[in-house]
Amino acid sequence: MFLLRPPGVYAPQDDTWLLRQALRDAALAPRARVLDLCTGTGVLAMSALRMGAAEAVALDASPRAVLAARCNARLHRLPLRVRRGDLADAVTEAARGGRFDVVLANPPYVPSPDAEPPRRGPALCWDAGPDGRTVLDRLCGSAPELLVRGGALLLVHSELCGTETTLAMLRERGMKSSVVARAVIPFGPVLRGRAAWLEERGLIAPGQRTEELVVVRGDLP
Repeated sequence: MFLLRPPGVYAPQDDTWLLRQALRDAALAPRARVLDLCTGTGVLAMSALRMGAAEAVALDASPRAVLAARCNARLHRLPLRVRRGDLADAVTEAARGGRFDVVLANPPYVPSPDAEPPRRGPALCWDAGPDGRTVLDRLCGSAPELLVRGGALLLVHSELCGTETTLAMLRERGMKSSVVARAVIPFGPVLRGRAAWLEERGLIAPGQRTEELVVVRGDLP
């Protein structure tokens, strides 16, 4: 799929494709309503529409990402609804316009030496505090408010953030949770640059230069 991507918008890569395959494997229910959080270029939301979703809403806090997703939807002639906003806006959207059958999320999850998330620049796409869970924890806590009964969350992140923590948080919120996809990939430039810091914090083993990506599925009974 050809995609327009301005500077500063997250480039679709291994985590994007792993999440898209998990969505394909999940087999969307006919006429499903889908929310794509942290949409970036909009590729996952557009994929959902091509897989048969009746409606897809794409949300991103970045104005550039919103512009990119809108342009890509027009380019591919897909009826994607693109909004600028964050998780709080997603909860409001669900309360006003109806909850979703499927929520997709590829949020920032890279552990960062900086305690506060960046306010601008490309690091907005990946930095998520010292444990990588600044966004993940909020998302796990809010997931039931976004989904219809019987709906599913599909969330991708790195093992470095604590897969068991994600599973446990979703279960605490009354959801069934499991890992439905995995992939081991080499460190990209950001993690390579932080390898020494990650080793010091015990987040990786000495000399480790790969990470496992996981897609966690949470179902609201």
